[in-house]
Amino acid sequence: MKKYDAIVIGAGQAGGPLAKKLAMAGMKTALIEKRFYGGTCVNDGCTPTKTWVASAKAAYMAVKSSDLGVSVKRFSINMPKIKKRKDDIVMRSRVGGQHAAEKIKGLDVIFGDATFTGKKTIAVALNSGGNQNLQADLIFLNTGAKPSIPEIEGLNEIKYLNSTTILDLDYVPKHLLVLGGNYIGLEFGQMFRRFGSKVTILEKSARIVAHEDEDVSAEMQKILEAEQITIHTNAQATKFKQKGDGKITATVLANGEEKKIKCSHVLIAVGRTPNTETLGLANAGVKTDEKGHIKVNTKLETNVTGIYALGDVKGGPAFTHISYNDYTIVYRNLIEKQNFNTTDRPVPYCMFTDPQLGRVGIDETEAKKQGLDYKVARLPMAYVARAIETGDTRGFMKAVVDPKTKKILGVTVLGPEGGEIMTVLQMAMEGGITYDRIRYCVFAHPLYSESLNNLFLALED
Repeated sequence: MKKYDAIVIGAGQAGGPLAKKLAMAGMKTALIEKRFYGGTCVNDGCTPTKTWVASAKAAYMAVKSSDLGVSVKRFSINMPKIKKRKDDIVMRSRVGGQHAAEKIKGLDVIFGDATFTGKKTIAVALNSGGNQNLQADLIFLNTGAKPSIPEIEGLNEIKYLNSTTILDLDYVPKHLLVLGGNYIGLEFGQMFRRFGSKVTILEKSARIVAHEDEDVSAEMQKILEAEQITIHTNAQATKFKQKGDGKITATVLANGEEKKIKCSHVLIAVGRTPNTETLGLANAGVKTDEKGHIKVNTKLETNVTGIYALGDVKGGPAFTHISYNDYTIVYRNLIEKQNFNTTDRPVPYCMFTDPQLGRVGIDETEAKKQGLDYKVARLPMAYVARAIETGDTRGFMKAVVDPKTKKILGVTVLGPEGGEIMTVLQMAMEGGITYDRIRYCVFAHPLYSESLNNLFLALED
């Protein structure tokens, strides 16, 4: 049994930085990773998908360039090259992070499958073969999540794709059927439409991105349909059948009516499941919820003293930046003796469709639900000078404000550089800058953010 001061399971966006900082603080630390250093973000999430989004944007701009007076007569999609560029960027990040960790004194990086054998003991089935037993008083779980696969008749008999396996494609599917109309489904759907696939999206809710305001969902659907993406809401697949030639037929129930959709590929994008089933949490007495997420308090500690859970495995907002913030909270509390917690922290996010959807704080729906006294400022991107000049006026920006205190309660921006514009207002929210000050703030012309003047001019005091 090898003893450590701390064991970190999972080298994701919380586990990797935390392990390094703990070791640098003088704690003998083991970092155990089952698969690849860097976690989902580096290997299957942010890094590879946003790399592909950039390639898809280039294809879109080639098509749209004639609107700007530049005629691109011919272009082609080189999917092997697009994949290689993505793979190279992923490997640089993965290998760079691993090498940096391995150089830190007092940190052992171990590749294998970790399982609790007791309250503070871990058995590791090493990827290289053999086993190793570890013990520590402090244990941190950052094992993330994996794609959820629904139970649908015939699904296991077809070669379906998920958000990880689709990244292995070095060709463009003829017709991609996407199950799920949220982040993953919409990003991949638009991406592959731009690469040349026919794309059909099925969303079981009444609208896509159903957790956003209705006008946001409607505008997003309008934008995607303008690119000839077919969207069915109130729809779900009930059966799949694949012929010998590889062609797939999906039986779909849409608005109570059954229909058949023929496609070449199916992408499952209906959510994610926490990676907890092989951790042996019962052996440590660590509690989970009904979905398998590890339960934690506001300081990210489980019901077992000294065992913490960070990132997607604990449930809640499944974003890289939240996972990283989890690490900063735990580290500062334990090592720097601070008193941080997750209560009321901002949860900004950006969906990297084109245009982007950026949001922070509450939206109009939530303001109504809470019975707040509020006003909404709304500005179409068609009224934004920079958007007009660049030839992309899709979308709009809106803000929910308190008319008495003039504080900004929430922001949603669906438009070019939507995430960047949202972040400007997030900084205002963090700093207590009221909308009446932003209304007359001097911004450089003609930036997208300059339009925040006009956004709040729409409000009457």
